[in-house]
Amino acid sequence: MRCLRQFARLALFVLLSAGLTLRPVAAQSVLRDAETEKFLQDISAPLVAAAGLQPGNVKIILIGDPEINAFVAGGQYVYIHSGLLIAATSANEVQGVIAHEIGHITGGHVIRNNEGAKPAMGIMLLSLLLGAAAAAAGSAEAGMGLFSAGQRAAMGKYLAFSRAQEGSADAAGASFLEKAGITGKGMLSFFGKLRSQEYRLTSSYAQVDPYAQTHPLTADRITTLRGTLEASPNWNKPTDAGFEKRFARIKGKLYGFVTDPDLVLRKYPESDQSVLARYARAYAWHRAAYPEKAEAEIEKLVASDPQDPYFLELKGQILTESGKPTAAIAPLRAAVANSRNEPLIAASLGHALIASEDPKNLAEAGQVLKLAVNRDEDNPFAWYELGLVYDRAGDRARAAMASAERYSLINQPGMALSNAEMALQGLPAGTPDYIRAQDIAVTARNEMENQKSKRR
Repeated sequence: MRCLRQFARLALFVLLSAGLTLRPVAAQSVLRDAETEKFLQDISAPLVAAAGLQPGNVKIILIGDPEINAFVAGGQYVYIHSGLLIAATSANEVQGVIAHEIGHITGGHVIRNNEGAKPAMGIMLLSLLLGAAAAAAGSAEAGMGLFSAGQRAAMGKYLAFSRAQEGSADAAGASFLEKAGITGKGMLSFFGKLRSQEYRLTSSYAQVDPYAQTHPLTADRITTLRGTLEASPNWNKPTDAGFEKRFARIKGKLYGFVTDPDLVLRKYPESDQSVLARYARAYAWHRAAYPEKAEAEIEKLVASDPQDPYFLELKGQILTESGKPTAAIAPLRAAVANSRNEPLIAASLGHALIASEDPKNLAEAGQVLKLAVNRDEDNPFAWYELGLVYDRAGDRARAAMASAERYSLINQPGMALSNAEMALQGLPAGTPDYIRAQDIAVTARNEMENQKSKRR
């Protein structure tokens, strides 16, 4: 029976690993950038409204992963890989992907994955029992044959369910584009990119088995969608020029951040004076430890638009990380003001103020960091910096509280619990901070118990 339980665990792992929507987000890195997050929020807003969802509830999150992929993983969260943004050639293509993923949300597909998994798991476990019985009767070969056949049948059952969800999300996404008044050309062109990938991965398109994939073949999806999208009155509607301009900037910035600096500088040589190229080179030079060259690129960007908050933010970041935090304060202050107190930029300003090691800057650092966590409480970096401010001010209880928030966000329940308990010893009972520390402590204890149960 012990061997059978081990096989059952393996079968469950194989089954759950099949669906992209079940991929653990914790295994990947979330990339935070104020300009990119604002762009993704803006281009998705009309689609969210068309889907009948509440503005602000759908979060588009960027994942540092070179694969061309996007997925939903519970709640109203859409995760987009950095590889997808780099592969996309227009903001309209990204809108097509987001429309499809919102289709998964409105269809309840993450929740309904369990419906597809239950019958498949039944087939899998039945094959395990029959295989074990055959092996016990002296036919190990027959036992393995029964297990393999059951595994194939179970996977087929699950993948057929997943393919149906993909087709449903395509149709829903097309309807959201229609209602939002957005052309579907980007959705079709991006599926064309995926089809090209399929050609490269196989010697013949006919060799790709559509029943062995979680998604239908992109050629089939294009055929199904083309008629619907081309019949839309929005088909020949121009894409939003402002979105396309912003996308070009963001793509350059992202490429410079995630790609090897040598490759960046080859793709965007210094003869290319476009904003996209300057953005990419600024990050590449900075990452390659050429601070003077990085500063020269960003100075030219700032000179082209002195009020642009994201140019000013990058200037402050480069100066801070090059060991010049005092010089970074002025551009970061301007960036915060010009972005209407964008919390990620405010956190960077708080960091520069602390790194200046000037005691006169601590009060301002505390103000901007409190603003940052009030508007974006899911930023562990801002909580860490705020904890430093409290610690230097001698407020040990609130320093521990900020640390508890940080450790809770980065999934370290043991540290979250110890810091929450430390905060409870110094905070006035019944205050909002005290109640929050209690909540963190309870959540951390429960998480630690869950982790112990999983190890048993």
